[in-house]
Amino acid sequence: MSETRTIAAALVSSLPFPAVLVEQAGRIIIANSPALALFPGLRAGLPLALSLRAPDVLDAMARARQDGSGHHVLWQERVPLERVFDVHVAPVSGLSGDPFLVLAFRDLTAERRVERMRVDFVANASHELRTPLASLIGFIDTLQGAARDDSVARERFLGLMHEQARRMARLVDDLLSLSQIEQTLHLQPADKVDLADVVGYIADTLSSMAEERSVTLKLALAEDVQVPGERDELARVAENLIENAIKYGGEGGEVYVDVAREGRQALLSVRDKGPGIAPEHLPRLTERFYRVDVGQSRSKGGTGLGLAIVKHIVARHRGRLEIDSAPGEGASFSVLLPLFANGAG
Repeated sequence: MSETRTIAAALVSSLPFPAVLVEQAGRIIIANSPALALFPGLRAGLPLALSLRAPDVLDAMARARQDGSGHHVLWQERVPLERVFDVHVAPVSGLSGDPFLVLAFRDLTAERRVERMRVDFVANASHELRTPLASLIGFIDTLQGAARDDSVARERFLGLMHEQARRMARLVDDLLSLSQIEQTLHLQPADKVDLADVVGYIADTLSSMAEERSVTLKLALAEDVQVPGERDELARVAENLIENAIKYGGEGGEVYVDVAREGRQALLSVRDKGPGIAPEHLPRLTERFYRVDVGQSRSKGGTGLGLAIVKHIVARHRGRLEIDSAPGEGASFSVLLPLFANGAG
């Protein structure tokens, strides 16, 4: 290897981002460690076209050879995973001997995913707010027009308007809660909280809802299960999980709520014997606004944000959320949290 090539290869290998040095003919001289981590098939001495099937990148290389200037190109890889890269192709200048090309890769996959999530979130939030708002406007127009003097219609519409307004209020509250939790996600709560006490309190507050649906709450709460946490947030976790089990576990059924110790962890488990959830839905249950049955969720007052809030609170408490379900076999939601350092476990 010539001295010039050695210097260029050394420079490329020291770069902290993925980079590949190629000859004018397109053969790979060196791929640095970050590049090999992204593309394990890169091999020195082989044509880049054999290892990197990216026509846009190869075209940018041809243009760089022709005009001697750098070129940017966006390249989307679909197999084995969908990834997006910003690739900068530039000739190496200022060195004697045969000219080389340097390809620098910037992985935009995570940025694109976050941007897509942001766009989807705004669209979903707008849709969720627009639906009850449109209903409210329709009811108001009717009350100001055809039903102006109809006392029976007025009472009916006012009840419906109240429900739609409450639905919007719940959605706004959940959005604000989610935003607040995300802002403090990096701060682990440290207060000592008795998990069984919190869960027992929430179960008691939801007992009237359970009675309305003829659902029996069966509690098994171990004593003195202390965890580092924020009481209100852990109460929100218990409330969302137990309320969901009551709503969707089937009328006349049973909901099992357990708090126990598992090694050095505290376990909160909420199980029902309802219709269960198909496997294809399980990975997406904690996505914002994702619902297995949109109509059923809305009719029961769901905002589509409950499990997203649970996931973020559990993450903030450095815990883990596990979901297990199958059609016809009910659903089980388990939250594992670290026990308080000075507690038993």
